[in-house]
Amino acid sequence: MNEDLWVFATVVEQSSLNKASKLLNLSQPALSRKIAKLEEELGVVLFDRKGKRLELTETGQAAYNYAIEQRSRHNEFMKSISRFKNPVRTIATVGASLTTIQTTLPPLIEALMDKYPDTELKLVTGKTHEIVSQVKENKLDLGVIASSISDPGLQCIPLFQDHLMLVVPRKHKLTRIGRAVVMEDLNGLPMITFSKDTWYRRLVDNLFGKYAVNPDTRMEIDSFEAIVRLLPICKAAALLPRSYLRPQLLRENELVSLPMKELGETRRATCLIYPLQPENGSQALEWAAEIKDLFRSSLSFPVEESLV
Repeated sequence: MNEDLWVFATVVEQSSLNKASKLLNLSQPALSRKIAKLEEELGVVLFDRKGKRLELTETGQAAYNYAIEQRSRHNEFMKSISRFKNPVRTIATVGASLTTIQTTLPPLIEALMDKYPDTELKLVTGKTHEIVSQVKENKLDLGVIASSISDPGLQCIPLFQDHLMLVVPRKHKLTRIGRAVVMEDLNGLPMITFSKDTWYRRLVDNLFGKYAVNPDTRMEIDSFEAIVRLLPICKAAALLPRSYLRPQLLRENELVSLPMKELGETRRATCLIYPLQPENGSQALEWAAEIKDLFRSSLSFPVEESLV
């Protein structure tokens, strides 16, 4: 009966036996027989036939409501079991630095898993030049890096702008100086910095070198979470990427971010990279397009603020 119900619903929706027969690829006599068969099985009249016009009877309207409800339930059922028909899971490999994994990737991964629940996501960590090399060699499908590159074999798409921010405990002395913080204020200041040979550490060292700043470095750590937790204990300051500093994170750890004009010089784009000719073809391009759309819509990062 279900097949005849779908046919009946199509006739109602097309308001014409002629249009419905073309859509269903059935002759009009065959279509009329199916409607007659359904009426016989149900024991009711579904249409009032007025010349070439068909009008639903009251019982026909009830039958149509039931038909579209059953059709919807059938489609949902077929959709729910479709993922079990192919036991081979798609695997996506994404490369990123450890710092990028701590900042950019958590909301990105969550969104991708919601969109592609049957895709197995593998993360590979490495330094920026290592990620770029592996994507170029098709060892990785995609890479997320904290810089912009130009390479003839790769597509580089900026996702969002980021820069470092000065972060201190809520009762730190720099919160009470009554003016904007400048680079000279960091000279001799107790600070926790990134570990050597990391991209962020090189960025900070270049900045300190330019302004001849020599802070009192208390610790060198490559974990954002550890730095955030240790700042109140050590009563120290740190320069951390804006993308990591969610308001809730600052609030829960009793920290504040202070604007510094000079930190505008650390602004850089976090970018998505992928091969121009990926080995897995359209799948990698589909993931790349989805990531770009996610950053334009559902993924939110702290709003760009003034560094004055």
